[in-house]
Amino acid sequence: MDMFSKLTNLFQQALETREPSVNLLDSFVEHWKGITNYYIETTDETRPVKQTDIPWRLKQMLDILVYEEGQQGPEETGPCMEYLLQHKLLETLCTLGKAQYPPGMNHQVLVFFSKILVQIQKPMLHIINVYRPVQKLVRLCGLLGSQTEKEEVHFLFVICTRVKQDPYVLNYILEVCYSTLEDTENERGEETVPSSYPAAPSFACTPTQHSPTGSSSVIFPANTGLIHVLVHLSKSQVSSAATTHSKPTYLSKCRVARKACESLLLLASLPEEEAAECLAESTPLCQLLVERLCELYSQLPAMLDPTEIHSFPQINWSDPFTQDEESQSFPGSEHMKRFFAWLDFLDHLLKEAPKILATKLAKEIHNNWLIGVLQPELLQLSEMGVLVNTALLCCMVRNVQSPALVEELVLFLLGRDTQSELCLDTETHVLRYHLIEHCDHISDEISITTLRLFEELLKKPYRDTLFNLALRNLENRCYVTHTPVICKSKNSEVACNLKAFLYPLCANSELEEDPFFTEDEFNSSEEQLLSRSQLTREPRCSGQTQAVEIVNSFLCLVPQEAKTSQHVQGAGYDTYVHDANKQFKECTALTQAWDWSEVLKPTESAISSSDFFEGHFLKILFDRIGRILEQPYELNLQVTSVLSRLALFPHPQLHEYLLDPYISLVPGARSLFSVLIRVIGELMQRIQLIPNFTEKLVHVRRQLMGLDGETGVDHVTLLQGVIVLEEFCKELAAIAFVKLPSIDDSSNWQNTNTA
Repeated sequence: MDMFSKLTNLFQQALETREPSVNLLDSFVEHWKGITNYYIETTDETRPVKQTDIPWRLKQMLDILVYEEGQQGPEETGPCMEYLLQHKLLETLCTLGKAQYPPGMNHQVLVFFSKILVQIQKPMLHIINVYRPVQKLVRLCGLLGSQTEKEEVHFLFVICTRVKQDPYVLNYILEVCYSTLEDTENERGEETVPSSYPAAPSFACTPTQHSPTGSSSVIFPANTGLIHVLVHLSKSQVSSAATTHSKPTYLSKCRVARKACESLLLLASLPEEEAAECLAESTPLCQLLVERLCELYSQLPAMLDPTEIHSFPQINWSDPFTQDEESQSFPGSEHMKRFFAWLDFLDHLLKEAPKILATKLAKEIHNNWLIGVLQPELLQLSEMGVLVNTALLCCMVRNVQSPALVEELVLFLLGRDTQSELCLDTETHVLRYHLIEHCDHISDEISITTLRLFEELLKKPYRDTLFNLALRNLENRCYVTHTPVICKSKNSEVACNLKAFLYPLCANSELEEDPFFTEDEFNSSEEQLLSRSQLTREPRCSGQTQAVEIVNSFLCLVPQEAKTSQHVQGAGYDTYVHDANKQFKECTALTQAWDWSEVLKPTESAISSSDFFEGHFLKILFDRIGRILEQPYELNLQVTSVLSRLALFPHPQLHEYLLDPYISLVPGARSLFSVLIRVIGELMQRIQLIPNFTEKLVHVRRQLMGLDGETGVDHVTLLQGVIVLEEFCKELAAIAFVKLPSIDDSSNWQNTNTA
């Protein structure tokens, strides 16, 4: 009896396993007819869809399709899927969702479409009876006053995910149209539905692929396509200030905007070249993204505080989608946060996108935003406007990382010129000239901000920046004369070089005969310099001067009565060596791929050196450093910071021009060392006019370090300038030390702690 029962159960189970393959289609059709019958039988048009059986029937239909796919082979299509395609069920559902009948039907349709695209594993979006209703449903997304933004953005994200998996279907989703007869004929021939999933067609989205003549023109769809809708939903944010009493609404809006941005990143990061070209040339993606950038920039308040801009932290593109109550807050901070978040989003997209798309977007940013919006703001007459926009630009340069956008920023600010500059040329690149002139502006704030901008530019891994600002004027070494300066003795080498630099720069011989420029003055601090035994070798030619000689030359520039390091603990020259070594390594890594020569280029006798011009940028910096005793403390710090950055670059001509005190300059030429010599000469004369100079200098230094309180000391600007000058010379000495490893014994510089 037990055996008979077991056989009966096994037979029953076998029947049950075969029954679904026969009844799945009937069940699927029954659920669909149950939905359509509702519209025939119901008379209550106000009844919400959630109070009907439509959601349940849609779920059953989806479950049947998923189960059926699991029972089929990779190349087979089940009867239920065939029924859905042949009878255009998705098209009908899309129509019902558009009609919003019963109320809330659009929500159910979006959920059903999203789930079927997620749960059905086989490719679907290339089938006409799938991608056509998907296109129609996309057009229903992002409408004004929509209550289903959450479901809409999820549906669009699912589409982008499927496109990421099967990039060839991008052309079906974007609705790229071309004005050719061939497209119309192809469209008419697509009305047949295949009985099984067809093979993937070739990617066709460019005009030359659609038209044999290549003369077709791209027609962007109305503002309802996938790209338009995603960009629109990325704006789906309301002011956080306006949502104090509606935090859930604000967070919901933020999630929608973030999901839209993630969808755009999925599309833009498609690795296929054809897909990138389609997005770049056949869609309004680049234009819409840049329009949003211009829109957000125009919303920034005109009276932003430059100090707040400089201290504004780097924003990640996803930051505005979270409500951070502890974030920095000041007038205009919310607008700044949104602008820099969108800029970071574009920067991130440019790093992820293929080269074709990245180049197109970067050029769109250059033409429409940098030139169309930002350039007029930088060239305006209002000092406040120039200051605010320069500060914003500095912050932008600091945050941007993508190579494509960095290149466009540099081209926008500096241009493409590669020839040596002419002193009177102010029209070749107007914006570049104005920005450099702003470094010597009557407004100290504008000068500091513009100098900070150039410093940020020099930190970017873009070779042409340094070449444009300095190297193109130095590459032929026209600043060097072939007539060497002959020194009388080894012990007077430093003083001899000081006089050699002063002589061609002075209209008279006052400084040359100045009593402060004597051998005794420079030999008096001999115990505080590097070992003088290092100087007993024969002098070397320009560009090969040993590190010890250069270090000593900079350390002995400032006279003893103008030095304060020995009066303050931990202020010696060695404190700069560690930082200089770290910065030099970073700078070397930055320029490693730039293929710079490690040796000086030979001077060419055919090139005239009589008209040497260091370039507008170096001229302004030298002019500024020449007035270091008369300028505000903050301005001096910024000028020396830019010059130190330039001196760190491992380029032989730049090193020679900025750090070698022993080069023989042509008449009328300046080097950094020669400019410092003139400053020292002026300082020595002014010291005699100030009683108790050293005591006042030490007091001001302690004030700057926060060790002494504020007191009424006269000549504060001069005293602060002297302190900056001393520190700058020590910094240059440290840079020279780490750049020229000619001293094998590190103990040589340990004796300079009190220098």
